[in-house]
Amino acid sequence: MFLSVFDMFKVGVGPSSSHTMGPMVAAARFLDLMRASPFEFAGLRASLHGSLAFTGVGHATDRATILGLAGFVPDSYDHDRAEAALNAIAETGTVTPEGLPTLQFDPKADLVFDYDNTLPGHANGMILMATDAQGDVILRQVYYSVGGGFVLTEEELAEGKDTNDGPPVPFPFKTAAEMLEMARSSGKTVAEMKRANEIARGCADSFAKGTARLWEVMNACIERGLSTEGILPGGLKVRRRAKAIHDALMAERGMNLNAPHTINDWMSVYAMAVNEENAAGGQVVTAPTNGAAGVLPAVLRYYLDHVPGASESHIEDFLLTAAAIGGLVKYNASISGAEAGCQAEVGSAAAMAAAGLCAVMGGTPEQVENAAEIALEHHLGMTCDPVAGLVQVPCIERNGLGAIKAVSAASLALRGDGQHFVPLDAVIETMRQTGHDMHEKYKETSLGGLAVNVPNC
Repeated sequence: MFLSVFDMFKVGVGPSSSHTMGPMVAAARFLDLMRASPFEFAGLRASLHGSLAFTGVGHATDRATILGLAGFVPDSYDHDRAEAALNAIAETGTVTPEGLPTLQFDPKADLVFDYDNTLPGHANGMILMATDAQGDVILRQVYYSVGGGFVLTEEELAEGKDTNDGPPVPFPFKTAAEMLEMARSSGKTVAEMKRANEIARGCADSFAKGTARLWEVMNACIERGLSTEGILPGGLKVRRRAKAIHDALMAERGMNLNAPHTINDWMSVYAMAVNEENAAGGQVVTAPTNGAAGVLPAVLRYYLDHVPGASESHIEDFLLTAAAIGGLVKYNASISGAEAGCQAEVGSAAAMAAAGLCAVMGGTPEQVENAAEIALEHHLGMTCDPVAGLVQVPCIERNGLGAIKAVSAASLALRGDGQHFVPLDAVIETMRQTGHDMHEKYKETSLGGLAVNVPNC
């Protein structure tokens, strides 16, 4: 099994990796399919199903689908250019993706939120269609956005798409138990094994540049969130709070006012800054998803700014270790809120961050596994119930608490010797089973929980 660090951490756009980035990626794949087709196309249609329909407007799924069919992709997304494109599409009822003719596409008529028909493969399903001059569908593809910006076609999902395409890797661990056994037999850390796998699939130089860019984007997102005020879009009128909290924390420095627990406020404000940016549609990095994008950067920033002896030279090891744990969770369970609730998003993010922090603070592979286990275990059963379908309440604060749990889990693991009662593999399997048994109304549909018990105005 191989999932690259650049699969787990993708530069993209908020507010949701599965509802915003995924549909945009699916649209890009469909355009490529059209470019390779011998047919002459005249128009486009799209339908959104399941969670993509129920919380699609709040998660900007409609915008993402429209922009994706116009040729936009998450990695190079430009907000101003996107706004201009949306206005032009609304006026003309057409899109002109590169390499294709001008295509009829009126979002009001050709983009359908289908609340009645959930597709069988996954809660996040969409159908993209291309039509001829008579309006008949001549090309059709079902896509599933399976979390973290990952997209599979109907056929790929049914086949169980292989994550081992490419050259063999030296440490192909599929479980935490295999990871620990390979670490013991090789004498390598989790980060060293993961780095060896990455290099076997690519270039060491480009890998180092790629991981450096990931942290650059993550940290820039924190800084924007810490310096921006205002009301978040979507109608709930949620105020950005990160800047005010950060300003207060900075003012208290050196005044002997800080209680020991104030460090929790620092962790929380870093995470909240990211998720306020995400809620505003800003540039973020999936870690492993947009909805949970604040946990890992917050813990890494906490390490760099507040832990004595911290070094930026350890950033790559942090990301590699975190990606290794995230890959195990995705491969054996899920990182999708629509599939398994928020335990799969913030819970996975906390496990990844705890493992990364434990590693850079000198933890053994056994302690790293223990840190991830503690963090994920204490998110089990967490529902995904965003108010009004927006990635704001409870998502923004939840990332802050996820960061605190991650640091606590790493600290507890470092106080031990790596021996513990519950294996990480058992917790991952428990999370999968819990997600399977969880009622659909608690899995990113906004049909239960806080979403129905908190007024939306």
